[in-house]
Amino acid sequence: MKNILRSSIFAFLLIALGSCENDIEAVATPQSGAKLLTPATGTELVLMQSKEDEIATTLVWDYSDFGVETSATYTVEIAVAGTDFAKPIAAGTTPNRFLSWTVKELNGVLSANGFKPFIQSSVDVRILAQLGTAANALKQYSNVITLKVTPYTSELPQLAVPGNHQGWNPPSAPRIASSAFGKTDYEGFVWLDGEHKFVAPDATGVFDWNKGPDYGDDGTFTGKLIEKDEKNAKVTQAGYYLVKVDTGKLTYSETFTNWGIIGDATPGGWDNSTAMTYDATAKVLKITVDLVGGKEMKFRANNAWDINFGDDGADGKLEAGGKNIPVAASGNYTIVLDFNKPRDYKYTITKN
Repeated sequence: MKNILRSSIFAFLLIALGSCENDIEAVATPQSGAKLLTPATGTELVLMQSKEDEIATTLVWDYSDFGVETSATYTVEIAVAGTDFAKPIAAGTTPNRFLSWTVKELNGVLSANGFKPFIQSSVDVRILAQLGTAANALKQYSNVITLKVTPYTSELPQLAVPGNHQGWNPPSAPRIASSAFGKTDYEGFVWLDGEHKFVAPDATGVFDWNKGPDYGDDGTFTGKLIEKDEKNAKVTQAGYYLVKVDTGKLTYSETFTNWGIIGDATPGGWDNSTAMTYDATAKVLKITVDLVGGKEMKFRANNAWDINFGDDGADGKLEAGGKNIPVAASGNYTIVLDFNKPRDYKYTITKN
């Protein structure tokens, strides 16, 4: 009887012990962070707008070890080199062990976070692995590599033109733009009324009297520009002007323009422009007019050919001296000429 009792107790203990072992769950604990394998530290990437859909680089890393067989989420973080990720920038998240940046994607991240265009910057890169989504999720970081990256910008450098025409407020003033980054030949069409100046942005892109340099006339009013002790530039007639400023040569010019349409599709044919009217609210030039189908037209200033625009790409964008614009069908049209974005001039022709 005693042997039977002892055997029963022993069997019960074995069953109980087995049950306890089955109730023990594996606990995730950080073991080792992911290791960035490629690209190699020191890799140089020169980003170009003409290749924005191509792959700039692909990051590859091994798994981060949390001590359990559970998938982690990986976030690529970048930062200014040498800052110890004091201000980390998230640059892509994936459940995989790799992530590719297109040229456009990487350039967008860099541009949005203050990296200067056309200047090589050193960028630290690491991988953040996370297990769980709560605030107390487990985190591990990989090793750090450093890339040398040169971003680009598609935005043209600009000058603001504040003055009587808009209340002397640089942030809201109309702009003129240079032909390319690093160029000093600014131009654009601006409605002017009396005195005005030209204001450059500061290093952060802010247009302000007390931050960026401002330019005016040297006092002779002969098209000479200076930055210090300058006088306000001025026009004697309110109107729409082609404004050109060169901050390298320190020159400027302002040409008054009356805009119209010209061509065998228009009432004046190829001999006389049909005048457009400036809409001060929308800040565009407009005309409602009957056009002849199967014929062509262009835009020109001052009833002359010195300043004229056509459309080389049939895409609604204007080019100086561009191709004639065809009119498909006869009818009454509303035509809008938009010079608001400097060096990116547009138009619409809408049948009524």
